[in-house]
Amino acid sequence: MRKTELVNLLAKEADISQALAREVLEKLFALTTKTLKKEGRFSLPNIGILEVVKRARRKARNPRTGEIVMVKAHKAVKFKPSKTLKDFVR
Repeated sequence: MRKTELVNLLAKEADISQALAREVLEKLFALTTKTLKKEGRFSLPNIGILEVVKRARRKARNPRTGEIVMVKAHKAVKFKPSKTLKDFVR
């Protein structure tokens, strides 16, 4: 689902304007990134948890050339789905 589709769906379901729905989603996205940066974790009830994790330096292979390259250590965002979401998908 694209952002515009999400805005349209939220506007329809909440019976609000698309402009207000877009603003609400923008605020939610901003809050999510701000919280992840500050606390390293953001919980979405009944959906799951977004968490910043550290990835270690590692060897990888360039699929085009077969050459071994080193990937620097970095941070990434990991998503852990809630039990409710897992059960719903099954």
